[in-house]
Amino acid sequence: MRQTGFAKCGRVLLSTCLIFLNISNKNVWAQSGLSPDLRDKIDRAAQDVLNQTGVPSASVAVVKDGEIAYLQAYGSARLEPKTAAKPEMRYSIGSISKQFTASAVLLLQEDGTLSLDDKVSKFLPNLTRANEVSIRQLLSHTSGYQDYWPQDYVPPFMLTPITSEKIMDLWARKPLDFDPGTKWQYSNTNYVIAGVIIEKMSGEPLLKFLQERIFTPLGMKSVANIDQEKLGDTDATGYMRYALGPLRPAPKEGKGWLFAAGELAMPAGDLARWDISIIQQKLLKPASYVELETEVRLKNGLGTQYGLGLDVTTQQDRRALMHGGEVSGFTTENMVFPDDRAAVVVLTNQDAARASGELARRVSAILFTVQDVATVAKTEQARKIFEGLQHGNIDRSLFTENANSYFDEQALKDFASGLGSLGAPVEFSQTREALRGGMTLRVYRVRFPQQFLRAWTYEMPDGKLEQYQVSTE
Repeated sequence: MRQTGFAKCGRVLLSTCLIFLNISNKNVWAQSGLSPDLRDKIDRAAQDVLNQTGVPSASVAVVKDGEIAYLQAYGSARLEPKTAAKPEMRYSIGSISKQFTASAVLLLQEDGTLSLDDKVSKFLPNLTRANEVSIRQLLSHTSGYQDYWPQDYVPPFMLTPITSEKIMDLWARKPLDFDPGTKWQYSNTNYVIAGVIIEKMSGEPLLKFLQERIFTPLGMKSVANIDQEKLGDTDATGYMRYALGPLRPAPKEGKGWLFAAGELAMPAGDLARWDISIIQQKLLKPASYVELETEVRLKNGLGTQYGLGLDVTTQQDRRALMHGGEVSGFTTENMVFPDDRAAVVVLTNQDAARASGELARRVSAILFTVQDVATVAKTEQARKIFEGLQHGNIDRSLFTENANSYFDEQALKDFASGLGSLGAPVEFSQTREALRGGMTLRVYRVRFPQQFLRAWTYEMPDGKLEQYQVSTE
């Protein structure tokens, strides 16, 4: 729902028999799509993130080769009575809901009912400057309509019910924050307007339209509308905390506040099915996927890194379609790597927390780490060089003449003073390999308890290193 510092913003879905495992506070639906080593690394990453952040639970789905490869749940979905999280439990997905609203608009465009470039005035003439704002600008957050929920908590007025008409009356009939198309600013108000347009042009409630045109065709059988009712006892309970205080049940927003902008809840597996449909382009027409996934540019040509309900960016040096979500009690992260036929879903049950984004990044790094023998050897060499640099020394036989010149006395002193106090890294893994300038580029992720670094090398054909650099990630 909200865009915060914590949550910014297959051919055969289950191709093998599912085996249910119950390991202490971890419940796992395990498939054969990931190696035992990768599964173990993901398990450890999840437990590590939950321990570091204090978030009660996480539900994780991993898509590999266009199929669900792993579903897992960790921690406690409910604290009283203490209930272990299970993969079939639903979590609120917050603003990840927006890509479903955007896709509903694209389906109506395919039907010939409307166009992304139609002005809002065609459907809702009484909104501010509706004759200037297009549907595309609503879905890409470039309209200028002010956001009605930028806070990371539930203000008192949001505990009472509201209608979409009233939201528009209070926030979409005031002056715009900027001229349409001239700036990017995240605004839930945009999606309330889009939801009203969908209902007006489809002739049915938004959730019925989504059920008929998206959820049922994709086999997403457990989707819930939390805008009308909170999740039940068989699902995850949402929590919040004041600063470093204890976890407390989060308040529920009043009916109507989440309409079209953050109203959906589902298990991680259902969201993974949606991700697979994006990878396979199986629901919309190809031209609609281009619209959905293309970065929208401002009138001055500046890119927004946002498509229609999706962040269009890079992660692990790969094209990524991402979005986070946050509503009261929940934060989530969804990453789709269409070119790699992969995706990572992380759902957590605490708001204003970084766990979902952090875990999603770590899982994606694990997923794309090459595990062959040569890579393991190169990674170990890079790790040993890093440890040497922490003490201000290197094995000069490993480097070219240029690199040895770079590592002069001052450089080694600076490396040692900057890196030495960090201690031993808890993770050192390769995240990328590519060719450049006749050399092999290798990129490494270096993780410490409180910090992440990036190291990268250029290796000559004879095996000597032309470069070894380190920076913050």
